[in-house]
Amino acid sequence: MSMMKLLGLFFPLIFLISSNPIVVNANFYKSTSFNWGAHHSVISNNGNDLQLVLDRTSGSGIQTKKQFLFGSVEIQIKFVPGNSAGTVTAYYLSSKGSRHDEIDFEFLGNVTGQPYVIHTNVYTQGNGSREQQFYLWFDPTADFHNYTIHWNPTQIVWFIDGLPIRVFRNYESIGIPYPNKQAMRAYSSLWNADNWATRGGLVKIDWNIAPFIARLRQFRARACKWNGLTSIGLCASNSIGNWWSSPSYSKLTYAQQGQLKWVQDNYMIYDYCKDYKRFNWNMPQECSRQQF
Repeated sequence: MSMMKLLGLFFPLIFLISSNPIVVNANFYKSTSFNWGAHHSVISNNGNDLQLVLDRTSGSGIQTKKQFLFGSVEIQIKFVPGNSAGTVTAYYLSSKGSRHDEIDFEFLGNVTGQPYVIHTNVYTQGNGSREQQFYLWFDPTADFHNYTIHWNPTQIVWFIDGLPIRVFRNYESIGIPYPNKQAMRAYSSLWNADNWATRGGLVKIDWNIAPFIARLRQFRARACKWNGLTSIGLCASNSIGNWWSSPSYSKLTYAQQGQLKWVQDNYMIYDYCKDYKRFNWNMPQECSRQQF
């Protein structure tokens, strides 16, 4: 059983007795609002299903009404099928401002028959440049799959169907910024990125086959609701309700470490920590540190 399924079985009572966490279930009407392209989107099934649409005139996107600091945010997505080159479906957490924090899943479309590229990144205080990219071990257009961002004071973990694909640990103690003081909303969008997304922008969107549609469902944020600056301490505390701050979530289990290695050995196609030329051999400090 995946870690995320186990969380769903063992932790619901904890949320009921805590004053800070909030559980946002998969109703897009209640928990999200459109931040652009509302006329290009379709909410159905009593608010439980969402279609993001992209055509020549516009893409579309949503954001959560509430802001969070730490927890798990998950969604199921079925991506644009067929020739999706130039399109990007994004799912991420972000704060606001020029020194914003951000945790990214971006899914770069491709020509028919070629795999989607998963682009991950983490921004701290406006600084990104921490990209890792992967291929998938399944067809993400054939069915829905779960994409989860788990974020706590110790680490950020990106999960796909319960398998960890990447970890970014908190090394703030040695001067590496970590996103732990800014509230974030969850976002998802479908947009035109054919100036860079597919083969560096060489392959453009074929508008003859538009509209492009990404389908989303079962959004859930099991996270600490932001209530102002007091949340910085409250959401990080190792209290009964803050399950994400418990020692058991401070690092990957032995089994998860094996899963992470399998994904990275077989499906990672870019790692900023191995791009020595890009950084002129002056590598980011975290690259020499253990990430799990």
